[in-house]
Amino acid sequence: MHQAVRWGLPYIMKHRFWIVVGFIVNLLVMVAALINPYMAGRIVADVIQGGRSDLLFPYLGIMVGNTIWRSVARYWFRVLSERISQDVLFELRRDVYHKLHIQNFTWFDKNRVGDIMSRMTGDLEAIRGFIAFDMFAIPESILLYISAVIVMGMINVPLTIAMIILAPVVMVAATMQSKEIMPAFREVREQFSKLNSVSEENIGGNRVVKAFTQEEYEVEKFTKANQAFYDSNTKTAQVRVKYMPVMETAAALLPLILLLFGSILVINGQIELWHIITLSGYLWMLDGPTRMFGWYVNNMQNFVTSLEKVHDMMRSKIYIQNPHVAETTTRVGGAVEFQNVGFCYDIYAPQPYILKNVSFKAERGQTVGIVGGTGSGKTALVNLISRFYDVQEGAVLVDGVNVKDYDIYDLRRGISYAMQDVFLHSDTVEGNIAFGVPDTAMENVYASATITDADSFIRKMPEEYDTVIGERGVGLSGGQKQRISLARAIATEPSILILDDVTSAVDMETEHRIQEALAERVIKDGSGPTTFIVAHRLSAVRSADLILVLESGEITERGTHDELVALGGYYAQLYEEQRGSK
Repeated sequence: MHQAVRWGLPYIMKHRFWIVVGFIVNLLVMVAALINPYMAGRIVADVIQGGRSDLLFPYLGIMVGNTIWRSVARYWFRVLSERISQDVLFELRRDVYHKLHIQNFTWFDKNRVGDIMSRMTGDLEAIRGFIAFDMFAIPESILLYISAVIVMGMINVPLTIAMIILAPVVMVAATMQSKEIMPAFREVREQFSKLNSVSEENIGGNRVVKAFTQEEYEVEKFTKANQAFYDSNTKTAQVRVKYMPVMETAAALLPLILLLFGSILVINGQIELWHIITLSGYLWMLDGPTRMFGWYVNNMQNFVTSLEKVHDMMRSKIYIQNPHVAETTTRVGGAVEFQNVGFCYDIYAPQPYILKNVSFKAERGQTVGIVGGTGSGKTALVNLISRFYDVQEGAVLVDGVNVKDYDIYDLRRGISYAMQDVFLHSDTVEGNIAFGVPDTAMENVYASATITDADSFIRKMPEEYDTVIGERGVGLSGGQKQRISLARAIATEPSILILDDVTSAVDMETEHRIQEALAERVIKDGSGPTTFIVAHRLSAVRSADLILVLESGEITERGTHDELVALGGYYAQLYEEQRGSK
């Protein structure tokens, strides 16, 4: 059995009771479908030819009652099949979403958002559609076909053989189609992912596009992706067009075969006219499956292709996960030590190291400043503390314990980030600040916003802290977003606070007020959290207990502000440049 199908089968089999009920109801509907054609034949034989007019209304009553029963049962079956498919979709989407949340940063670095979204939407919907309709329709069509052949054979074997003589042709065409259409469906799903990626990029970056007047270029790029998607769909359609006429022709020939051979048999006295009427009533049971066979093959291949893409995402390896026996703690203390750390982002194909031989120690409550040029590894360094990535060499210790030995959630609960790339949810200001501690008191929200100098502009908003801000903070300035992000980090009252260039978008005066408030009410001269400040402005790290200077991933200078200025190296030169620029 296909590996992806083996993976997906338990989701379906979890609902096997209702699936069996659905099959039973469907079987009863199918049995009921055999009654009306037979009764139509009996009307011709007994009423029209036999003169038994008294049987007309009883026969019609049976047909009407049978039709009503079939309609009610069919309706109930459709509700049931839709419910089953929605339940499976819910469980699949829940597990896929959970997998996304436990997946590593490295995996997100490698996969496009558009591709992930296409799996969460298009692929999962294709799976649901197959379960809702084709999973029941395929066995139903097979049983209908077999039943029709058996009933027809009971009436007249030679005529039945003539009716099914084209079945092998249909089977061969469907087999050939399935071999060609599988890679075509894979290409369709891949191009759909690329189209989603282009769309997502342009919607998310529409301000950049407009700022650089690149609308025409982006439209052209989208057009190319759209054309590729169009071409892949056209290729799939061409495969269908190649084989569908064979199946359609075979189905269209069935009435002609019945009329031709049936007439000959009636003329020769081998069967009666009512037999032809009965057989024509069963003709749809051969015609429908014959016409739909190719579509079933298409839908099954589309189902398997979508299942493969979702399965690929679900089986992707999680490199950063809890150890079998994890070190648990209610809250980390805050002491951090790097021991000869070597690190690169790409664990799949190691690159030259981003960080090399990095060693330092920060005692609980100390403030560590990290400075260096662009690409020197500052953000990479602080990302290792929360184990967003794993080191390739050396070790990162928190409270003397390797971060790889901690329960990940215990470790990260004591660490708070104000990240360089500010992300705010489409929620209230309060909701964004209290994101890490949803049950916190409003006094904590107010205090955190006051420390970051955000309270003043929040109070001027239409609904103050209840104001809903746009997606990703649309409508706020860069400095306002940074201050709300910083307030969010402070609100959790962490043991380790990481500030990654969080005041780059605010003016010098505001930055000074934030630094003073942080020093007075958060850092507290060693009694607050262990604080890591990544900054380009040296004013942000001037009062730090330890300043690390990174160049090309290595610590080239370390010490206090005064010690580094006296050293006369990179830090001193940068300090003079920034002081002169003022």
